[in-house]
Amino acid sequence: MEYRIEKDSMGEMKVPADKYWGAQTQRSFQNFKIGNEKMPLEIIRAFGILKKAAAKANNSLGKLCDEKCELIMSVCDEVINGSLNSHFPLVVWQTGSGTQSNMNSNEVIANRGNELVGKKLLHPNDDINMSQSSNDTFPTAMHIAAVMSIEDELLPVLDEFILTLSRLEKENSDVVKSGRTHLQDATPIKFSQEISAWRVMIEKSKYMIECSLSGLRELALGGTAVGTGLNAPEGFGEEVAKAVSEITGKSFTSQENKFHALTSKDALVFAHGALKALAADMMKIANDVRFLASGPRCGLGEIFIPENEPGSSIMPGKVNPTQCEAVTMVCVQVMANDTAVGFAASQGNFQLNVFMPVCAYNFLQSVKLLADSIKSFNINCAVGITANREKMHENLHNSLMLVTALNPYIGYDNAAKTAKKAFKENISLKQACVELGFLTEAEFDKVFHPEEMV
Repeated sequence: MEYRIEKDSMGEMKVPADKYWGAQTQRSFQNFKIGNEKMPLEIIRAFGILKKAAAKANNSLGKLCDEKCELIMSVCDEVINGSLNSHFPLVVWQTGSGTQSNMNSNEVIANRGNELVGKKLLHPNDDINMSQSSNDTFPTAMHIAAVMSIEDELLPVLDEFILTLSRLEKENSDVVKSGRTHLQDATPIKFSQEISAWRVMIEKSKYMIECSLSGLRELALGGTAVGTGLNAPEGFGEEVAKAVSEITGKSFTSQENKFHALTSKDALVFAHGALKALAADMMKIANDVRFLASGPRCGLGEIFIPENEPGSSIMPGKVNPTQCEAVTMVCVQVMANDTAVGFAASQGNFQLNVFMPVCAYNFLQSVKLLADSIKSFNINCAVGITANREKMHENLHNSLMLVTALNPYIGYDNAAKTAKKAFKENISLKQACVELGFLTEAEFDKVFHPEEMV
């Protein structure tokens, strides 16, 4: 491998000749051989956005000349579109402020820009990092990445899933089945009513996630090192937020209190709480689906789900609810990530939180996993759910809890005696009720209509 020599304040470093990063990135690359978790590409893209916005703001405030501004913004577009991804090698497990990833961005943008113009025009600190600090750029990148991931990846998937559930709800409005509470038989319910609970879960989760975005739209840029805004011109934060909004097409504002913006990660905790709520709902939905589809002969067998792949390497013909299992595993991971995000956010000591990379990694992983798994579950399972109407009818009319309909006519205690006799002697509720002398056959038939109990 060929190398070139790069310099920083600590001296010279050998850097791969075909890479745009500089000495500080190389030091981090060599000093943190920890794990396989790379800085998320969503963060890299967010850095491209904020560096472009910062250059535009510095130019409009008279700090950066037109030539440098245009060059920086041009290279930032390459960062944003992903063509320079291979030049961002750093792992999550680095300095807790994300300083080295900030410098990675500064060095790549400077060196790529200098290559384009054929001269040393841009300096990573003086030009690319102008009016900034790692302490306000990394939390800004976190918020930009969080909003973009949620709005562009997760929310559209939830909309598609809601449409599927709405269709299933309409298709099954005439299907009555046995309800279940405590994993035991309960009074009847329409299958559409059961599905409606799933739909509203997703609608409510989506609403909570959308509500949580307001805090993520507030950006820390302009606070520089400790929140005072040292070395940043007046109005810089506001100009950057305006530029970020223009670049992304999304609404961002400058956080009013930069001291809070640098040390607190409460907005990420709040938003991830909404993600955890979605995970909790998806765990319930996926479990309902796989239990209702259990069988095909020895389980509940009340619904059919698509058969996507063989389920066993030893049992021929076995098909498993694999999409449900994938979703539930994702939900476990998201719930674990919530713990990591919460712990990371609690470590804001004095003027800075130094657990930001792990916070960002877990947050963005949760968004990505939820978006991908719900999309897969919808496409490969939910859209193909059909009711096993015969099995639902059989289970409904075999349920002892239909006896609840008799309460107004024979009383709770007599209804309980009827159910116990029917269960013990394996006879119908009607036969038990008549034999106990509570109702005649005609009276029973007149008041006993399971389909009307919904």
